[in-house]
Amino acid sequence: MTTMIHTTREELQQQRGRLLAEVRMSYDELSRRAASYNLSSDELDVWHTIEGIDYLLEGDC
Repeated sequence: MTTMIHTTREELQQQRGRLLAEVRMSYDELSRRAASYNLSSDELDVWHTIEGIDYLLEGDC
């Protein structure tokens, strides 16, 4: 049986904000550091999660 998690757009945006606060970086800084392979493993996990959130938010039109 498949489990589905239903999350609102607002909840995704809040989670995104919490993740950025957790690594103490703006989205732009995190993105630049990811592009230059300059993230710790924890920061990289946050980056991948934010990429997933952004994908979901883009599809929620």
